[in-house]
Amino acid sequence: MSELSQLSPQPLWDIFAKICSIPHPSYHEEALAEHVVSWAKEHGFWVERDRTGNILIRKPATAGMENRTPVALQAHLDMVPQKNNDTVHDFTKDPIQPWVDGEWVKARGTTLGADNGIGMASALAVLADNSLTHGPLEVLLTMTEESGMDGAFGLQPDWLQAEILINTDSEEEGEIYMGCAGGIDFITTLPLTREAVPAGFDTLKLTLKGLKGGHSGADIHLGLGNANKLLARFLAAHARELDLRLIDFTGGTLRNAIPREAFVTLAVESQKIDALKSAAAHFQSVLLNELGSKEKNIVLQTEPLAPLDQALNAESRDRFINLLNSTPNGVIRNSDVAKGVVETSLNVGVVSMTQENAEIICLIRSLVDTCREWVVETLTSLGALAGAQTAPKGGYPGWQPDADSPVMALTRTTYEALFGKTPNIQVIHAGLECGLFKKPYPHMDMVSIGPTITGPHSPDEQVHIESVGLYWKLLTTLLNAIPEKK
Repeated sequence: MSELSQLSPQPLWDIFAKICSIPHPSYHEEALAEHVVSWAKEHGFWVERDRTGNILIRKPATAGMENRTPVALQAHLDMVPQKNNDTVHDFTKDPIQPWVDGEWVKARGTTLGADNGIGMASALAVLADNSLTHGPLEVLLTMTEESGMDGAFGLQPDWLQAEILINTDSEEEGEIYMGCAGGIDFITTLPLTREAVPAGFDTLKLTLKGLKGGHSGADIHLGLGNANKLLARFLAAHARELDLRLIDFTGGTLRNAIPREAFVTLAVESQKIDALKSAAAHFQSVLLNELGSKEKNIVLQTEPLAPLDQALNAESRDRFINLLNSTPNGVIRNSDVAKGVVETSLNVGVVSMTQENAEIICLIRSLVDTCREWVVETLTSLGALAGAQTAPKGGYPGWQPDADSPVMALTRTTYEALFGKTPNIQVIHAGLECGLFKKPYPHMDMVSIGPTITGPHSPDEQVHIESVGLYWKLLTTLLNAIPEKK
């Protein structure tokens, strides 16, 4: 952790290093929450948790600034747990290992948790720094944002005193976010029928790996490979031709991360093994030709396994492959209103099989609720054609942009005064909690800012060191500039 202690602003980086040392993947952030509560009490702050587990900390205004409009700084407690295949790491027990690589801070073989750990660290650093000047201040830390926005859904009215909320979950310095996409999970469950594997068949594992992965919202427009979809494409081309007996398909680990790896277990006639290996090698070269400018490390490999005696029958195999291969993925539509922003997208995030069923979990995002519903209807129709059960789950609203937002205007002018350039005012194609906050706090004025983070939701996640300093300067100057209550 000593490397981070050399970075500026030091208090922020020291707090982030502590956050990294406490495991906090989604649904396992309680130890971090307890640490934050203890930290707040040690510093003499008022602190409380609600029935969902969200944390609210209050700090009085600097002397003479009691009449300023009260502000809440907001971040979420959890992180996305993703690791490289060759990395040994238990996210529920092992600390993240950050390190400095030139201009960036990265983690060793795992996600870093800068999303949203840097934002959380900045909020706590503001509380701890008595040299900063500000009005009445709150810090809201929410539970389990990455896997369903549980904390935001459970946020109660009349708890926050703030009238302005600064969300710290954005990932591009120089951009100010004033709106975001809503989303919904979509689960398709396909019943399977199995039969005995014929004599003379060998069992093999087919692995597609080496893809970059990434954030299923912020990175969806980059054209990165989706391991689930690519492996389904291979099976659609060769399952009948080579009489492949499908035993298992597993791909992706999170519905909000673009899958980097997918695995198929299958049985094939002994005399067709060489043909399968040849087809796999050819498909790898096809993918490198198509995606090589972005995905340079694609590998499709086969390895022998001990024999297994049950596989899908031909009808179940074909229904599963056709369903997965035809499920839309990626950008569905770009926005006509917010130029250069994706309007609607779909990520085929997790595919798994049991003895009786296959399950496909997708995450649909859209700036427009009716377009989100249209994709839900499309997947529902596709499931009906395949004889599958479908269930949309956990929908959350987008954050409708407010062009007249006073805090957005103040953030823009503060940025211009500090850095001598105009920031980009953006709508992000990712799920920020701001849209959900509008239900219990409909009149809350909100804005979202943050440092530059690339590769979130993947082991390539990194945060730009200089941008953290710029973000900190903007945040602390903005707090000082908040006007008096009207």
